[in-house]
Amino acid sequence: MKRVGNLYSKICEKSNIQKAINKASLRKKNRENVKKIIENQIFYIEKLNKILNNKEYKPNPYREVKIHDGVRKKERIIYKPQFYPDQVIHWALMLQLEPILLRGMYYYCCGSVKNRGILHGAKYIKKILVRDRKNTKYCLKLDVKKFYPSINKEILKHKFLKIIKCRDTLDLIDLIIDSSKEGLPIGNYTSQWFANFYLQDLDHYIKEDLHVKYYIRYMDDMVIFHRNKKELRKIKEKIEIFLKQEDLKLKENWQLFKTDSRPLDFLGYRFYRGYTTLRKSNCLRIRRRIKKIYKKKRLSVKDAAAVLSYNGWIKHSNSYKFAKKYINPYININKCKEVIKNERRKQYKTREKI
Repeated sequence: MKRVGNLYSKICEKSNIQKAINKASLRKKNRENVKKIIENQIFYIEKLNKILNNKEYKPNPYREVKIHDGVRKKERIIYKPQFYPDQVIHWALMLQLEPILLRGMYYYCCGSVKNRGILHGAKYIKKILVRDRKNTKYCLKLDVKKFYPSINKEILKHKFLKIIKCRDTLDLIDLIIDSSKEGLPIGNYTSQWFANFYLQDLDHYIKEDLHVKYYIRYMDDMVIFHRNKKELRKIKEKIEIFLKQEDLKLKENWQLFKTDSRPLDFLGYRFYRGYTTLRKSNCLRIRRRIKKIYKKKRLSVKDAAAVLSYNGWIKHSNSYKFAKKYINPYININKCKEVIKNERRKQYKTREKI
């Protein structure tokens, strides 16, 4: 791929910084520190423009927050950057960098990419399981061990050097990469894009060198289908060797199974041939959240958005009976839509005033 230059001037443009502030402030407009920036946009745009042009930006320390994610309560450390200038600069960078990264991105890389999310991967899996039974006879499911903390910073920087020739942009990328102690910090907007980019070479290796017909990746979770079990074992061994060069390892809990003998648990769904159900942990999470919302006197914007999100999951699976039993008697979907519409009207009026 041809290396791209003259990026930094576009990152520093005032119109790009303004767009970055608007993007970074989505769903955060009620926070005092964000309100302050939005109400004085012209001043802060000018200030950030000078900081970037004079190469004065230094990342601020992260605020570390421990969370227990999912039904299994898996402990994760989230690194929260300051809204201004850090989050705004991350967005200003990515607004110019995203189109470049998308050029070489594998079409079924489904994690944290606009229009290529969970639904994009789920539709593909449903289709191939029905249309090509022969080449989806066996399934290999893989996962990278401690992916974000294990990313080698020097290897990542070298990868960016292959696609970007603008030294100032590379220096800004290096600053963000070096802002954490190890690997990439979970919490940065840049991290999800950098992580996908880190595995881009693996995607091309699997598709172009190993000639795998059916392969889907969601961040560090990978699924490969094949007609031959022995071939899948060989593919797994070759992937391990490739990842070793990238300073990464596969988790020991990899799975190789016959597709017709059990469902594929992936992307929050359980895939069978001809139908799809929600993952059990997601069903439990939805039921618990619906009960909490039902007990509240007022439907908040956050709760309405959560219900509509759950409804989207259910609509794209064979879960009609689940919705009928656990959602419809307690929550009105149309009421949720109305709450979201009213919130959008308020935000639109706020933008007009600014």
